[in-house]
Amino acid sequence: MIAEHETITWEGSTGFLASSLSKNDGFLHFHPEFEIMLNIKSNGTRLIGDSVEIFDKYYMTLIAGNIPHRWNHYSQEGQYIADHSIMCHFKKESIGDNLLNQPELAGVKELLSDAEKGVVFSRETAMEAAKYLQQMTKSRGMEKVISFFNLLRIMADDERRQPIVGENYRVQFDGEGVNRISEVYTYIRENYNRPMTLREVARIVKMRPGSFGKYFKRVTGTGFVDYINQVRTNKACYELRETEDNVNNIASECGFGSITNFNRQFRKHTGTTPLEYRSQFN
Repeated sequence: MIAEHETITWEGSTGFLASSLSKNDGFLHFHPEFEIMLNIKSNGTRLIGDSVEIFDKYYMTLIAGNIPHRWNHYSQEGQYIADHSIMCHFKKESIGDNLLNQPELAGVKELLSDAEKGVVFSRETAMEAAKYLQQMTKSRGMEKVISFFNLLRIMADDERRQPIVGENYRVQFDGEGVNRISEVYTYIRENYNRPMTLREVARIVKMRPGSFGKYFKRVTGTGFVDYINQVRTNKACYELRETEDNVNNIASECGFGSITNFNRQFRKHTGTTPLEYRSQFN
C-alpha cells in the first residue's frame, strides 16, 4: 500500500477549512497543507510518519505538509460515531510571513516549525480547542478567522506538547518502510481479536521474525506483543465505556485468552481495573 497524494478541495477563497468527520479515514495519504486533527468521541490507531500510536477521546495533533498519515477509528457493529472528530486544513501563506515575523506571533511561528515533526497536544489543550474548531465548522468570514487564531494561541501555549515522529525522520520518507509498517498496522487492527504470533505478522511483510521484532520496536517504540495488548486494551476501554457487556465477554471479544491476563494487561496500560474504569463513566 503506497501513500497517496490527496488534493484538498478549497471552498472559494477561504484560507482555513474545518469539517466534522463521521467515517473512518482509512487510507495512507499526504498533502501539502498543514492539518489539525482533533478526535473527540471515538478511539482507534493512527500512523503519522514513522510513528504508530493508539488514540482515545480528546487526542489532537498538528502536522506540517507532506507527512504521510492515516487514522483508523474503531466502529461499533460496523457503525462509526457521528461527528467523532474535527479536521482543519490551512496553508502557511494564509497567515503570511509578514504576520508570523511579528514578535507577538513568535510562539505561533515556533509551533508551525515544530509541526515539521508533528505535534501531539495535552488532553486539556485538546478539550479547550474543541470549542474553536466547532465554531470554525459553523462560521464564516472574520468569525472563522478569529476562531482559528484562538486555536493557534492555545496550541502555541501548550508547554506539554510533544513531537510525534522520530528525531531522524525526514519528510522525504522511505516509501518502502512506510508501506511496510502500514501493512503491519492494518493487519493488527483487523486481527487483534484473535491470537497472533510474531512469525505470522513478519510473514506479511516478508521479514524474518527476529529482524521484524527489532524493526517493529524501532519504529513503534514498543515490543510487538506489548503493542497488540495496547490495541486490545484500547478497544476494551471503548467497550467498557460505550456498552453494558460483561467484562468476561469484552475480554474474549478483544482477543485476551483469559480474564486473568486481561485484568493484568488492563491495569498495566490504564493503571486501573476494568470495573474501576467503567465506574468512571456511569
